[in-house]
Amino acid sequence: MKKTGKSLATLLICLILASACMFCANLIQHDFGKVEIVDGEIPTEAGVLMYKLYKPDNATPEAKAPAVLLLHGYQNDHETCAAYAIELARRGAVVLCLDEYGHGLTTAGLINRGLVNKKVSVNFGNDSEADGTFKTIGGTQRYRLLMNFSNLSFFNDRYTKDDAGNAIIDSSCGGSTAYGYLASLDYVDPARMAVSGHSMGTWSSWSVAADYSGAFNSKGEDISPKAIVLQCGELFRDSAYDSKNIRFNNVLLLQAKYDEFSYFRDYELNVTDDLLKTPLRYEFLGTSADKAAWNTTYGNFADGTARRMELLNTNHRLTTHNRQGLATALAWFDEAIGLPKTIEYTSLNALRKETLVLCAMLLILASLFPLMELLLATPLFAAAAQSLPPKPSKRPGLLAGLLTILLSGASFPFMTQLGHALLPLPENIFRMTVGNGFLSWYLLLILIMLITTAVSKARKTSTVTNERFSFGVFLDSLLLAAVLMLFMYGVNYAYYKLFDLDLRYIWPFFRPFNSIRVGQFFVYLPVYA
Repeated sequence: MKKTGKSLATLLICLILASACMFCANLIQHDFGKVEIVDGEIPTEAGVLMYKLYKPDNATPEAKAPAVLLLHGYQNDHETCAAYAIELARRGAVVLCLDEYGHGLTTAGLINRGLVNKKVSVNFGNDSEADGTFKTIGGTQRYRLLMNFSNLSFFNDRYTKDDAGNAIIDSSCGGSTAYGYLASLDYVDPARMAVSGHSMGTWSSWSVAADYSGAFNSKGEDISPKAIVLQCGELFRDSAYDSKNIRFNNVLLLQAKYDEFSYFRDYELNVTDDLLKTPLRYEFLGTSADKAAWNTTYGNFADGTARRMELLNTNHRLTTHNRQGLATALAWFDEAIGLPKTIEYTSLNALRKETLVLCAMLLILASLFPLMELLLATPLFAAAAQSLPPKPSKRPGLLAGLLTILLSGASFPFMTQLGHALLPLPENIFRMTVGNGFLSWYLLLILIMLITTAVSKARKTSTVTNERFSFGVFLDSLLLAAVLMLFMYGVNYAYYKLFDLDLRYIWPFFRPFNSIRVGQFFVYLPVYA
């Protein structure tokens, strides 16, 4: 009884502390009542685009505010843009964070981006068939979609169409539609708008800027983006598109020093000062190789020629929440579109919000242990409480185990990112890109485990007990695991409804289930089991 009371107290403390963290995180994202946040949807022919809109108190039809469209990276969702959204909104800008095609709660699939059977393995404009850097590819639609992420809608037909009748349709992944919606809001100043994206979102940002280059609304206002901030982005030569009809205003490129994707560092091995000496980079800055420098602004904002490359001491994924990158981007937006509220660029509340949500996630995970103890104390789950088996006389298969762990870690990045694209899975069933990647990784781990177990001598030296398998214990354990999972996702769903936040740290860890995700969960469950 005493142990049960202690477990109950621990569970309640974890829930109270986690809820307090989420409450405070919600206060920060609302700038303590000064920013209104609404979730909405934009219906399109391709499907519904879901978004999260931040509206500061200074934005009114009488005093229109500047606005920024934020676009996330591959296998992310709109919440990955939260740091930029929070900091821009508390400085007086209206911010729309979009779930792009095939991501988050948007129903429009990534297939609506379009694909071709062509692949470029160097910077666009530097490629040729002669040296093999421009070639035809095959494979599943998923694979060709991934290989075409760099092909943008406004590029020449050479890159956007193929002989099989395929085409790149909308490389903004719904971003251009969302930008038009943002520009139409009566409290937004359409002449003071900008766009920013991370990773896959940088290609979407280029595409939005190209689609609205020189665009005017019905009132004759120039609604083209006045600034573009690329968080780990790729550059290309003007010859890749018709440069006479497209103009990109005030482009800031945030360069991660430890970027794991070669195309974001001009296919160089490392990010060093030598990268600045490549023609693509110093031509982008509008200067010469001997004058190109990091963290230096070239051109000017008045005519849209401002260019800058900021080198960040971080990696690709953490660029979205890097302090230096955030501060530099805020200053850039302020110069280009003017941020109404004067707040130091280095004052970053968003990072506190991220830490609070991380603490909440860890507390909820910790709460599963006292909850499990409480459940095991009930008659329903009593059979699942088993004593540990006797310690084997010798360590079984230590080398095989270490080898399995090393191979698992080494294969994780590739298999989870690209593994799903290589599997011939039916696309009407296996729709989740992340899930397919993990599925292929798990299948690989099973093969590795079988091989390392087969060659190990562990089976000859380990102690085998006479314990028999109990189906009843197995069912009890399975039910216990299901209850714990339902509790975890139930709490997460409650937080999502109460605070418009889910349990994560930068990366989407736990997302509330909807009808589609529940169905997909049961599709993958047999493989995971």
